[in-house]
Amino acid sequence: MWQKLSLRARINLLLALILALGLGINIARLVLEAGPRVQAEDQSVIRLAREFVATIVAGLDEAPDPDARLDQIVEDLSRLRHVSISRQDDATAKPAERAEEAGDPRAPPEWFVALVHPEQTSVRVPISVHGKPQSLVITSHPDDEMAEIWDGIVTQLEVGSAIAVALLLVTMLVVGRALAPLEALSQAMTGIEAGDYDARVEPGGSPELAAICAKLNHLAATLGDAVDSKRQLAERAVSLQDSERKEIARELHDEFGPYLFALRAHAGALNRLSEVEKPDPSALRKHGNAILEQVNALQQFTRRILERLRPVGLAELGLAEALGALVRMWGESHPEVEIDSRISPDLGETGEMAELTIYRIVQEALTNVFRHAGATEVDIVIEPAERQAGPRGSRGCALVRVRDNGRGMLGDHRLGRGLSGMRERILALGGTLNITSGDDGVTVEALVPKAARA
Repeated sequence: MWQKLSLRARINLLLALILALGLGINIARLVLEAGPRVQAEDQSVIRLAREFVATIVAGLDEAPDPDARLDQIVEDLSRLRHVSISRQDDATAKPAERAEEAGDPRAPPEWFVALVHPEQTSVRVPISVHGKPQSLVITSHPDDEMAEIWDGIVTQLEVGSAIAVALLLVTMLVVGRALAPLEALSQAMTGIEAGDYDARVEPGGSPELAAICAKLNHLAATLGDAVDSKRQLAERAVSLQDSERKEIARELHDEFGPYLFALRAHAGALNRLSEVEKPDPSALRKHGNAILEQVNALQQFTRRILERLRPVGLAELGLAEALGALVRMWGESHPEVEIDSRISPDLGETGEMAELTIYRIVQEALTNVFRHAGATEVDIVIEPAERQAGPRGSRGCALVRVRDNGRGMLGDHRLGRGLSGMRERILALGGTLNITSGDDGVTVEALVPKAARA
């Protein structure tokens, strides 16, 4: 049951229990102290009454009528509040009757009387009238004392209850206002869960809750920006894929079309020569060599297309061998440019998608160097790096740095489709891409998370 209560209900219930416990302990203390108080008052009254009676009856024998005088003394003493006195002799007891007030609202209940003063205290005072032994019985009646104690307990209960109820109400009001932002926080979290990233909470309540409200507002804004970025990234990825498909389709049409047309023409010529009784061997060789040249050109074009779609040998040979082949290809076609490539042996396992991304970064950076930079030196470094904790934790990354000594980029230069697509790919993996340009060349630096899965 306790687990089902809200925080506000728990605080209020706990406070009510503490107040009730404190009030109960105070009342119990008063009840426990009532017995000794009544007992002490009882003994004190008996002692005083006994001394008073002893003083009065001292000259009883000198009275003209001692019996009448004794009866008068008993009747006068019966008016006392806390004691009653009765006369007893050897044969007859003449108790003094005590009138009790019926229906007194201040009278304590029977259980309280039984708990505090269960038995009356009586003391016998022996006297002698003309040598005849008699006695006066003094009986205590601490009713007023018990009524006073009971009235104090009732007053304490009433006043304490009123104070406890007032304190509970004030505390409930304060706690309710202090915890009011929790309901707004819950509603805002529900809205954020449903995709409403514009949900905001007005900071209020205690400083701690106000800080939580501010952080939740910041979190909602950050999530909204992240969702917008994700949507833009998805749109950009779809746009890039569509552009790549269009470019590949255009190249296939522009390249394959002429080759296929030439192959068809040479194949038709061979068919026509085959119908001649004595075909010219030189003509056959001419058309056959032309067909071989066209097939060879088609194979080279197919390799280029496949290289763009998927690096040849990356999965079979590994990242180092694939990058080595890429560097050798550029070095053979541009021997005037010195290319220095280093892969740290501490790089370790990076994952298939990370390897492909690293390869594409180097490939795109080298393409831009040889197309636009006019550089004479290119330095390629791939090494492990640790990234600070982020949305995807603090897993290891691969640092890819490609630096050239070319002319650099113009101030208003915008990234081409290749680097833009590469940045989108790296951001999708949780990495970063930075491009800096100066008089000493361009540096492309990327952090690619390891073990990234497609």
